[in-house]
Amino acid sequence: MVEPYLRAWNSMISDCHGDFRQDYQAVASILKSCSGLSAVKWGRALHGSIVRIGHVSCHAVSKALLNMYAKCGALDESKKLFGEIGSCNDHDPVFWNILLSGFAGSRVYDAETLRLFREMHGANYPKPSSVTVAIVLPVCARLRDVYMGRGVNCYAIKSGLDTHTLVGNALVSMYAKCGLVCQDAYAAFDNIDEKDVVSWNAIIAGFAENKLMEDAFRLFSSMLKGQIKPNYTTLANILPVCASFDDNIAYWFGKEIHGYVLRHNELLADIFVWNALVSFYLRVGRVEEAELLFRRMELRDLVSWNAIIAGYASNGEWSKALELFHELLTLDMIEPDSVTLLSIIPACAQSRNLQVGKMIHGYVIRHPLLCEETSVGNALVSFYAKCNDIKGTYQTFFMISRRDLISWNSMLDALVEGGHNMWFLELLHWMHCEGTRPDSVTILSVVHFCVNVLKADKIKEAHSYSIRHGLLASKFDVEPTIGNAILDAYAKCGNIGHASKVFQSLSENRNMVTFKAMISGYINCGLLDEAYMTFNRMPSSDLSVWNLMVRLYAENDCSSQALSLFHELQAHGMKPNAMTIMSLLPACVEMASVQLMKQCHGYVIRSCFGDLHLDGALLDVYAKCGSIGYAFKLFQFIPNKDLIIFTAMIRGYAMHGLGKEALGIFFHMIELGVKPDHVVITTVLSACSHAGLVDEGLNIFYSIENVHGMKLTMEQYSCVVDLLARGGQIDDAFSMVNGMPIEANANIWGALLGACRTHHEVELGCFVADRLFKIEAENIGNYVVLSNLYAADARWDGVMEIRKLMRTRDLRKPAGCSWIEVERRKNVFVAGDTSHPHRINIYRILLVKHDPLQVNRMDAMLPNFCVRIKE
Repeated sequence: MVEPYLRAWNSMISDCHGDFRQDYQAVASILKSCSGLSAVKWGRALHGSIVRIGHVSCHAVSKALLNMYAKCGALDESKKLFGEIGSCNDHDPVFWNILLSGFAGSRVYDAETLRLFREMHGANYPKPSSVTVAIVLPVCARLRDVYMGRGVNCYAIKSGLDTHTLVGNALVSMYAKCGLVCQDAYAAFDNIDEKDVVSWNAIIAGFAENKLMEDAFRLFSSMLKGQIKPNYTTLANILPVCASFDDNIAYWFGKEIHGYVLRHNELLADIFVWNALVSFYLRVGRVEEAELLFRRMELRDLVSWNAIIAGYASNGEWSKALELFHELLTLDMIEPDSVTLLSIIPACAQSRNLQVGKMIHGYVIRHPLLCEETSVGNALVSFYAKCNDIKGTYQTFFMISRRDLISWNSMLDALVEGGHNMWFLELLHWMHCEGTRPDSVTILSVVHFCVNVLKADKIKEAHSYSIRHGLLASKFDVEPTIGNAILDAYAKCGNIGHASKVFQSLSENRNMVTFKAMISGYINCGLLDEAYMTFNRMPSSDLSVWNLMVRLYAENDCSSQALSLFHELQAHGMKPNAMTIMSLLPACVEMASVQLMKQCHGYVIRSCFGDLHLDGALLDVYAKCGSIGYAFKLFQFIPNKDLIIFTAMIRGYAMHGLGKEALGIFFHMIELGVKPDHVVITTVLSACSHAGLVDEGLNIFYSIENVHGMKLTMEQYSCVVDLLARGGQIDDAFSMVNGMPIEANANIWGALLGACRTHHEVELGCFVADRLFKIEAENIGNYVVLSNLYAADARWDGVMEIRKLMRTRDLRKPAGCSWIEVERRKNVFVAGDTSHPHRINIYRILLVKHDPLQVNRMDAMLPNFCVRIKE
């Protein structure tokens, strides 16, 4: 566009007519065109011609030249020209304003902009104008330099400029961006004599940016009552404010604003307003209304497409977002940009759609401008990482031409999540050599790595680095993320002392995560009292913390405390969720309380949790409490059974010695197409072993490799050895142990020793016991079995030798314990204990049933009266 002007200018020069030489306005117009097109090359050529014919002495031409260089970003030349026309600068603030606007607009020379302003202000003439102040204040806002901003404000007050609309608007924005919105920004707004729509937009946006949504909405309501009418910027500011309210209120306010737009044609014709409305409906989860509005738009730009795609992605509708992206690709006039890709690539990652993600990556490669976008490369790195394609992750990372800290953090996070510890260390070293300084996100990845490899000394190094570089949370930070991560890492690595010190150091800035990490650390170290004391010191707690404490007591044989906490959390007004019930279930098992189990099950039914993991846990606990019938009824009522449910039912039948029923469930699972894993196969082998189903168990054992294509595990070998041994096939069992591709463990040799005791295989039993004593010398059960084996064969010297060995190694057999629940009360019986209040009646019943003549042996018979033996 500038070429016709240049041809005209060359013609003017060649004609050399005096009136043309005096046409300064034409020269200024051509220079203005160069500014608009950023044609600095043509501008320099014109500058040379202007110098030759002497037009540079004209104020209008000088201003146009200075403006051209400033707008084109040629700041060195702009500053040089400004110095050459110094005599003009002394009388006209416009020259200063042009230079200041050039430096301020670059966003790189903010400090130089403020220096130039000080120089202008110190010269006293010309005095800074309202335009000067409006140029400088946004620079103060970017630098968060409140001190300088207040200084400019003082100058404006002394010069009487503070009431000017232009200056007042700039002051409002500056104070708001510096976080001083309630007093300073609002005072500046209130001081403006003639407020315009920009004034209202600035104060509304200021309150919204500082998360004061109700105040922002109140100001919008005041604006509607006045003379100034909202424009598209006002609506773009206020609709996100509405979206921040509770769903129903947000939707109602948004509909009201939508109605306001429909009543004003100038807003209805503005595509920016339509885009803002589409984004609003998506933010409040009204995706159908958003798409309806999107489809009704007569004109859609790329912002419209980006809004609808990002909205569907943020609402978890990944397939719909991909569908709209494909539709966008079919358009001729609009092409996706980096914003589009930053919405759609995470959609591929969340849906684990590797194929579509690779196609989008190909699209990026075919468009060089997109390839140069570091943010797009970072998104692709995260995409490949989430799809567990570490090769693609590495290749994409190397293709990023200008890696930033996010690039390094994304790659480090991918490696630590995938457990590639050596690669992680190499990349961290490379990052250090490149001179990229780690931030808090990097430290989080390093701490995660330390937990993976359980290196407490490396955690100390990360901790020290965080302290030296001020990355640990201070009392002014909102969330102590790094401190919590380091505390949790120390706890997981077993260094509870250092974890406690970090916990103490965060005393002024603890949050829920801090307390949960400390409590979990105490739990992992078995420090129940410390965990409970920390729990009691919490200023407030959510249901997840209560669940953690209930589980703590339930899993550590403190059933009464677990139940007490369960009732206490309800007294605090909290409603138990599925995790609460799962935390309480170990207490039901420990108490063998079917009644408590039924209460938990009833609560689950009334709450309609619909959680398969919870259903599986309930089924498992019914079986462990002896109610296999209830367990099977629950199994039948579960609609969509998965592998977990089938495994729980098979385990229940195995526990009760119902091998055929367990096999029936297993084969039914296979018929339904549910693929078995090692856990369920091991469980069904155990069921066959306890039920004496040797042939059926062997068939399943051989099918593990031949049918299901899985490698045999030690647990499965243990089950089949036990199966053969219990079935009397001792020689076959021993042959299998010797033929195993892996060395047998204590469980396998223990199963074989038990079978030798049952079938009186003394010599083999001695050999097996010798192997067992080498593997686990402290297990008293092995000594007892061998002693019984010798006694059954009347080899009393062997018995005495084993008992002597037990005394030498200070091994004692724990007392037998059994219990039964009668009328919701648990009755516990321990061998040798005569403390039960109804023991006389119990003994009398036992004696009548077993042997009335053996009255004096009552105490010895009690441990045989067992409903459930605690293993």
